[in-house]
Amino acid sequence: MILTVDVGNTRIKAAVFEGTAVLESFVFEKNELEKKIKKILGNYQKCSDLVVASVGNVEKQSFLIFEKQLKVHFFTHEDKFPFHNKYATPKTLGIDRMILAAGATLQFPKQNRLVVDAGTCITYDFIDENDNYLGGAISPGLRLRYESLHNYTARLPLLSFEEPDQYIGNTTMQAIHSGVVNGFVYEIDGFIDEYRRNFSNFIIILTGGDAEFLAKRLKNTIFANSNFLLESLNQTFQYKINND
Repeated sequence: MILTVDVGNTRIKAAVFEGTAVLESFVFEKNELEKKIKKILGNYQKCSDLVVASVGNVEKQSFLIFEKQLKVHFFTHEDKFPFHNKYATPKTLGIDRMILAAGATLQFPKQNRLVVDAGTCITYDFIDENDNYLGGAISPGLRLRYESLHNYTARLPLLSFEEPDQYIGNTTMQAIHSGVVNGFVYEIDGFIDEYRRNFSNFIIILTGGDAEFLAKRLKNTIFANSNFLLESLNQTFQYKINND
């Protein structure tokens, strides 16, 4: 068994795998990390490896305290990945984006792949059918859009996500919801349309905390999987140990 942990900008996600099967998945706050990991390992005592991908501000020591129970692995830019990294600044590419790209490469061979991860930020990562990682885009996620409207204006309120009933908002609150949510959806569809115009033999993989909502709203056909990063972390670790 393998415990995979994704330390994001906002929260931590984890899953226990046996082979490729997810036995259980978890979401928790960063200040709960040690308590939650301890509980998971208590319930799954056959876990042999703890595999971590982190873009969040969590000390390695929080994981290393479990070294007596199992092997602890941190993915870095120095690891072997199943794609050719063509990013102009490869050391600045987030480990989470590299893991997503690796999962797409391994799970969907010989296709052009676009991975859209809708979390705190929206990231777009493109891997062509020859397994070249070419790059993508980064933009604010839903929560950041709501927060920026409130933080950088004098009078606009801070709202929580609410799906708008119509695109013409006839109150300030409805206008904010329409602008944030519809703009979010139109942006993603626009990016997908642009990729489709330039590439054939194409698959779109949608993941992240807002994946379920987006899957119902996007006009493009997609493969939606909110656990894709954790599954990719497991697959990339298997690739690593088989190719070392």
